[in-house]
Amino acid sequence: MVHFLDPRSDLVFKRIFGEHPEILRNFLNGMLPFADESQFITSLEYLPSEQVPDIPVIKNSIVDVRCKDASGRQFIVEMQMQWTGSFLQRVLFNASKAYVRQLEKSESYDLLCPVWGLSLLDATYDPDPDSYYHDYQIVETGDPQRVLDGLRLIFVELPKYRETNPQEARKLRWAWLKFLREAGDAGSQGHLSVEEFRVQVGINEPLRQALGIAEECGFTREQLALYDGFWDAVRIERSLLSGKFAEGKAEGKAEGLAEGEAKGKAEALLETAAGMKAAGIAAETIARITGLPMERIAE
Repeated sequence: MVHFLDPRSDLVFKRIFGEHPEILRNFLNGMLPFADESQFITSLEYLPSEQVPDIPVIKNSIVDVRCKDASGRQFIVEMQMQWTGSFLQRVLFNASKAYVRQLEKSESYDLLCPVWGLSLLDATYDPDPDSYYHDYQIVETGDPQRVLDGLRLIFVELPKYRETNPQEARKLRWAWLKFLREAGDAGSQGHLSVEEFRVQVGINEPLRQALGIAEECGFTREQLALYDGFWDAVRIERSLLSGKFAEGKAEGKAEGLAEGEAKGKAEALLETAAGMKAAGIAAETIARITGLPMERIAE
């Protein structure tokens, strides 16, 4: 039986968008807020991913693909499984770094091309329940129509997207978002069958190709083990960011470990530390975040 792997995972996301430029081009043309078709990407080439500072705890669930088009515009696409207060700064740092590194010494500033950052979030950060698409630009506060070109950051909160009857102009975006959100559930109870999903979402050739690439049968046993490991890491990171972890950390620091044990918080801290170790996080970082002594972490 055909089954789609979840395209939000690092293995599937990079295979689809990091190895097939025509699919990525179609995806960006559907997702980015271009004014009209004259701004569409006509061709692109991949750029190497750069190492940027990890956000403690969630370093395992950030996947990125970089490219530039024929006009020199650069695009950084990230799939992020959860949100922390540091993520916005990381994205801004990432895009700014790509912008300034375009020039060699003595080259003219006129050679600089815009950098677009597209961050797909499997999490929410804006309290407005109806606002899922966030477009950040540098504007003149007295006249927002006056835009300083250079950096543009787009954040899409996938859990909030609920559109079921898109206008024609938004149909491509709708299909890509439905693919990202629901492909992994197709065929499961309460969801569209695999064939129904394929018919609904496969509205053009790049999307049909993406559906074919996401089929589980196209991956080896070793790759499927890596896929499962990714979701294990995501579950651990989500547990670290849960209210239980935050409460345990606050209680432990404010009242001391002894009182925390009395209230049942020490167990939560130890469980958190074990999960962080399993995710490969350094003992020093675990100690800083949880407040546990190095000796306890070693145990």
